[in-house]
Amino acid sequence: MYILGIETSCDETAAAVLGFSPSGRAKVLSNIVSSQIEIHQKYGGVVPEIAAREHVLHIIPVVNEALKKAEVKPAQITAIAVTAGPGLVTSLLAGVETAKTLAYVWQKPLIPVNHIEGHIYANFIAPTEPIQFPAMVLTVSGGHTNLVLLKKHLRYKIIGETRDDAAGEAFDKGAKMLGVGYPGGPIVSKLAQAGKADAIKLPRPMLGSAGFDFSFSGLKTALLYGLKKDKNWAKKIPAYCHELQEAIVETLVAKTIKAAKQYRVKTVMLSGGVAANRRLREFLAETVKQKLPEAQFSLPQLAYTTDNAPMIAMAGYYRFKQKKTVKWEKLKMDCNLELK
Repeated sequence: MYILGIETSCDETAAAVLGFSPSGRAKVLSNIVSSQIEIHQKYGGVVPEIAAREHVLHIIPVVNEALKKAEVKPAQITAIAVTAGPGLVTSLLAGVETAKTLAYVWQKPLIPVNHIEGHIYANFIAPTEPIQFPAMVLTVSGGHTNLVLLKKHLRYKIIGETRDDAAGEAFDKGAKMLGVGYPGGPIVSKLAQAGKADAIKLPRPMLGSAGFDFSFSGLKTALLYGLKKDKNWAKKIPAYCHELQEAIVETLVAKTIKAAKQYRVKTVMLSGGVAANRRLREFLAETVKQKLPEAQFSLPQLAYTTDNAPMIAMAGYYRFKQKKTVKWEKLKMDCNLELK
């Protein structure tokens, strides 16, 4: 079977075709992405109106390229999986309306997929070993920071989430304060390799709290006041990047390990755009090995960490198996779609 995945939740126009064997093993036959990073760089963040126009311009060419590269014709497509939310409403609209049109013309079922769910299922694209349930999933991106208990396929329980800013946003805003560019995550991570915190200290927010929620607004404020007090901060940018990254990573890892222990999970998983951060990947892997030696550790390939269509098709496969499909006229988008 073949599933066409479409993802347009923010500023990436993406389409992919995944082929599935009778046993359910997935093969990524195509993965096409039209990125808008260069367009939004001069604004220091995503401009929704510009993102929407770019989606409209590129969505059909991207879908056509995905089919061409996969060497799959529309008639061979089993179903179309599309991100229905959460995300920017005008960006989601481009993908959802395209998917509805294709489903009507090709007479195919539609599979609405939650964007966060897609990030989680990036772990199921060619995993190194079968993933055991229950699993604790740390999902971190520019818009989301969640701890999700995955009891079994498509069975979720959110046990922790950000109360204000997501981890990815903290990276971006921190990078903006330091004047190093956009998107902030990769730039801060690169500069951090050359820096040592020394006397620079930033808080690890909510580590002592009883629950598993996150908050990164205070960290941004602490960085802002730290820069205002330090007249020579411009000469210490790598050091500030190092400490900012350490504060975010240590907070994420500590909360994840605490939650994994409490729920006695068999697997700890990492997902989302910030999952591309090398320090986070390595530190979480090391900590799981030390403090949860009997648990598996799973993380997606780098190509499937940022917004992409294979992850949507992968989640769509499991939804298709459970007959969670809709007809084209029934598909609705929701920019605040909850994971459930």
